Amino acid sequence: MILIITNKEDAHPTPVIERLSARGVPVFRLNTEALLTDYDFGWQVDAAGEISFWIRCRLNGLETTGREITALWDRRPEKPEELPYPSTPEIDRHNREEALGFLVFLRYWLKDIPSIGSVVNDRPAASKMLQYATAREVGFKIPRTCFSNSREQFLKLSQECADLILKPIDVCDVWDEKHGVDYVFYAQKTPAASLREVPNEAFSQTVSFVQEYIEKAFELRVTVVGKQVFACKIDSQAQQEETGRIDWRQGYEHGLKQNAFALPDTVSSQCVAFLYRMGLNFGCFDFIVTPSGEYVFLECNPNGQWLWVELSTGLKIADAIADFLSNE
Repeated sequence: MILIITNKEDAHPTPVIERLSARGVPVFRLNTEALLTDYDFGWQVDAAGEISFWIRCRLNGLETTGREITALWDRRPEKPEELPYPSTPEIDRHNREEALGFLVFLRYWLKDIPSIGSVVNDRPAASKMLQYATAREVGFKIPRTCFSNSREQFLKLSQECADLILKPIDVCDVWDEKHGVDYVFYAQKTPAASLREVPNEAFSQTVSFVQEYIEKAFELRVTVVGKQVFACKIDSQAQQEETGRIDWRQGYEHGLKQNAFALPDTVSSQCVAFLYRMGLNFGCFDFIVTPSGEYVFLECNPNGQWLWVELSTGLKIADAIADFLSNE
């Protein structure tokens, strides 16, 4: 039995479930926002000290046990939200927090099952500092980078580079509750000299993440599943600056072109080695390929989105995930 832990709105499991079902591999999907409304479950220790876990979906009657779970896809769980019997705000908050505590601890208990996604390793592996250290160890070229709240640090970097790029560290958007607007932070290119005009308060009030701007021929999204590597070429430099040339995520609705790409074996091996050092079986890498043909590592998302790559290029990523989960 394959256990997929995610949420109702997540489209990524669907093609993988289809492929697993076609192979006769049973799948249990746990949509965690409905943990308390759509499922019955129990984890217990009996008088002999034996541990057991079971879960049953109320919607389709499907049931599994801890002993039956052979692989886990810790995909995109959300906090338990739906309640069978709403009460006061205080009681509801307590009940949701208790359900979340159970869910997190259950995922820790399942940590030794072969998995894509890891409640233990994904969050540490998202550290940009750890990523750049690991990237250097496996032989990737990396940009000059600075995390700081010191204006002097950034001015020093600005003396070494013609242009810089400002990026979010961890929070990529701000939700404006009053107006119902989500403000997304995209990477911003700026002339290095312009930082000299920025007052100290702009740096000292938070931590900023700044890198040298790397000139691009094109960009790559490389998805790795186990030892299978899939590369997608992103033609960002055919875009205007505000529609994907600087941050290709802005090009989704502006005709941004993506195609399958033959990645050099050396880079493929480095990607696999990177994930091994991070304790991961899956990752989505972003690279710049420079006009001179250098491959520059930007980041690796340990639980990144990949379905758009498959849909735009035909790369068989869902098949690879099904292969891994079914141990084929």
